Amino acid sequence: MTRFTVNNQPIEYRLDPQTPLLWALRDASNLTGTKYGCGSGECGACTVDIDGVPRRSCQVPIGTIEGTFVTTIEGLSRDRSHPVQAALIASNVPQCGYCIPGIAMAAAALLRRDRAPSDEAIHETLSNLCRCGIQPRLVDAINRAAALARGDETVSVAAPPGIDRDDAARAVPALIVPDGN
Repeated sequence: MTRFTVNNQPIEYRLDPQTPLLWALRDASNLTGTKYGCGSGECGACTVDIDGVPRRSCQVPIGTIEGTFVTTIEGLSRDRSHPVQAALIASNVPQCGYCIPGIAMAAAALLRRDRAPSDEAIHETLSNLCRCGIQPRLVDAINRAAALARGDETVSVAAPPGIDRDDAARAVPALIVPDGN
């Protein structure tokens, strides 16, 4: 049995320790926001945060992350209020949306490390693939997310359809990210 914390909830998986985290999240925990893309770690659709580091979950056996903290797109913010989610929506970045959860998780990790990343740092960090061609708008959206996180800008983003904003905010506890100290 493998134990770690997913979106602030302790979880014990009774799966083979070699099971990729992607499938534990999607199949055993029904956290389907993390997407299967290529299965080889190249595309980034399956990116999640493990102890503050963006990782391609298709390449992480659950047996190797015992005791860690994993955050998926569902744990980032259910009501879309996280600066990255708000900026992506306000900047009209998502098209088909398949790659967006992985991009949002990679961008959130970048902004925790660097509150004002350069365009080059954004390009380097966000190596996620998008077949819809959002890259020209993505750098501006991440810069906007950084401004939102710093409090330099505000935007209003509606809660997902069919979910009351107050209910959405209560559905997922506040994200607690270990600082490594």
